[in-house]
Amino acid sequence: MNEIIQAMFRSAFAFVALLVLARLVGKQQISELTFYHFVTGITIGSIAANMAGSLNIDVWPVFAALVTFVFLSILAGYVSLQSRPLRKLIQGEPTVVIHNGKVLEENMGLTRYTMDDLMSQLRLRGVFDISQVEFAILEPNGHLSVQLKSQYRPATPKDLGIATKYEGVPSELIVDGKLVEANLVQNNLSEEWLMQELEKKGVHTIGEVALAAINSQGQLYVDLKEDKLDHVTDISDKEV
Repeated sequence: MNEIIQAMFRSAFAFVALLVLARLVGKQQISELTFYHFVTGITIGSIAANMAGSLNIDVWPVFAALVTFVFLSILAGYVSLQSRPLRKLIQGEPTVVIHNGKVLEENMGLTRYTMDDLMSQLRLRGVFDISQVEFAILEPNGHLSVQLKSQYRPATPKDLGIATKYEGVPSELIVDGKLVEANLVQNNLSEEWLMQELEKKGVHTIGEVALAAINSQGQLYVDLKEDKLDHVTDISDKEV
């Protein structure tokens, strides 16, 4: 029983430590998962797992190793911000794999990127004909950036001479039945106004609302927790 309690304590300690240290490392670890970030994340997770589950090892030396590794990761990130050559060394650099509709096999070989990988990534971006591609660049995080030749790019309102209005980002006023007062103030709105608008939509309490958001045109979108739909489309293969 003592070992179970010890394991639970160590697991909780490892969880809290990872939570704090992950905040220190920053969002880039997740948003731009380069090979360096992948290896760093795996190593940090492995050290934390030892801290939680290896009951025959003292927790504090493992915790010290975890903090040291995270510190070195943060230091490497800081150094890469200050020095472009070091950033390229640590994180890698983009590689052109298609130029003017021609696949650069030598560059693909250097990055160990196969033709199947290339075609798959192009299809995911809606490109099925390599001859339509001006440039395709393999980014350090493994994503493929694609620029189509000008004659194959979708027309924009600017190309057609059509004037557009500013759209902005919708502002959330209610989330999961809770009022977001800061956004009401930011949009110069009152709770009374919001309740009047909800009443117009047949909503009597804020708690009924899953999401309410207002766009830059002043249009209010409301989604209820209970949608009361007559039929919900099921796209699974299960039998009725």
